[in-house]
Amino acid sequence: MKRFGLIAVLLMAVTPAWSANRKITVAELKDMLTTMHQAAKSDQDVATALKQVELTEELTRTEMNNVASDVPGQLSTEQLYVLEARSAVLAPPAADIPSTPAPDAAAQKSLLDKAVDYATKTYGQLPELTAVKTTLRFQDNVEAVAASSGLHGSATDVSVGSGSQTSALSVRYINSADSAVALAGGAEKPSSEKDKTPWGANGQIKATTPGPSLGAVIQEAEAAGKITWLRWETVNGKQAAVFSFAVPKKKSRYEVNYCCFPVTEDTGRMGYEGTGPNFQTGTSWKSFKTIVGYHGEFFIDPNSGTIIRIVTQAELKPSDFVHQEDMRIDYGPVYVGDKTYMLPLDSFTFTEVVPNGDNYAAVYSVRHTLFNTTYQNYAVAGATTTAQK
Repeated sequence: MKRFGLIAVLLMAVTPAWSANRKITVAELKDMLTTMHQAAKSDQDVATALKQVELTEELTRTEMNNVASDVPGQLSTEQLYVLEARSAVLAPPAADIPSTPAPDAAAQKSLLDKAVDYATKTYGQLPELTAVKTTLRFQDNVEAVAASSGLHGSATDVSVGSGSQTSALSVRYINSADSAVALAGGAEKPSSEKDKTPWGANGQIKATTPGPSLGAVIQEAEAAGKITWLRWETVNGKQAAVFSFAVPKKKSRYEVNYCCFPVTEDTGRMGYEGTGPNFQTGTSWKSFKTIVGYHGEFFIDPNSGTIIRIVTQAELKPSDFVHQEDMRIDYGPVYVGDKTYMLPLDSFTFTEVVPNGDNYAAVYSVRHTLFNTTYQNYAVAGATTTAQK
């Protein structure tokens, strides 16, 4: 018998330690780092301070570069990457948002029409491609860190667990992994290779399906009829039109699928413990898979209708083993052979999960994992030439 009832009660009662962080703006972050730099604080001191804050605005790569000289070492640099990933789906500081007036209703419709046309007739018709995907994993509930831990390590850099959260169990770099991927119509295809990694049992999770398809997202958002103007924003030095959207579950094909979580079931066998009999249970590791509603944002080049960024935020239930999945995908021009395509370059994914699933555990906990993925070496499938960004 599965024990979803107990887990649902626990989920409603818990308040994750993550939410206890002090919330600050990007300007306040810059002031904090400047002050600590002037006081000659150590790398460890700066890293500890960064672990205790949460940004209310996006930390853009430009701003990261601006504060780089005030970050003294590897530990604090690592935490700056964490803040970048955690804030990736937020709006930038108000000072960085263009003051250009919003377009009128007709201009907004024209922009959206161009974006839909681009997603279906241009992006959706991209040739089959291959690429190398590099994923950096950051995670909390880190129990021990090896001396070799750094931004180019292996899966053995740290050990992770599912114990209760404390301030010591903050988000840390875990490892990086390279993999060859194939794309069709600009969407990453599921891998055909069998993965023998003991996900879940090793203290880590894995997304078992690729991220959202650009074409599918904009088509579902258009069908739902809930696309609205949000703001202008400067992305990579150019002005982009930002629209928000929402897709209810009944019109969604958005799948959240992560491996793996322990599931405890009665075995149907009788055992003996102490002075009397008891029914024995067994634990298996299974993926959590569900279709959800979602909302997010489109970032559109106003001249061409090209979509340069999408943000998706899954609408999950408190009783789900996955509480949260926020994702941002950035697209940019890539030379492949003698042609230039707009292709995924970077993505950020933030998750919150219940690592113990429906299994009985001494302490209820949640785990946060940040993934920063980059795509390189694009090539037409079957070709030998690679791409240059």
